[in-house]
Amino acid sequence: MTDLLGFRPVDLGAAALVALVVLLVLRGQLVPRRQLEDLRTDKDRQIEDLRAERDTWRQAHTVSEEARREAQDQAGELLEMSRTAGYFFNALPQPSRSREVSADAGMDQQAAAPPT
Repeated sequence: MTDLLGFRPVDLGAAALVALVVLLVLRGQLVPRRQLEDLRTDKDRQIEDLRAERDTWRQAHTVSEEARREAQDQAGELLEMSRTAGYFFNALPQPSRSREVSADAGMDQQAAAPPT
């Protein structure tokens, strides 16, 4: 038979075996079934909470990506509209330099009196 902690189980006797079980319980290496089931229940609850949190983050990421794509599409449309407006304004006839209004073309350039 194999040795257990340097002793054969047959040589230990009933009292030594009970002492060994008590020692294992006190060290936390042997736990009652009730405590084990409670630990499993707690771990299952933690796993479910983590799964729910993961699903929430996944859903938030999906919504964020949809919003980002929509904003990118809108920015693209705005850029295209600005290009079109730029082409339109460049195609307008330019005023000639001789028709510019001079500073002395009948406009009063004196500062107005402050209101009293």
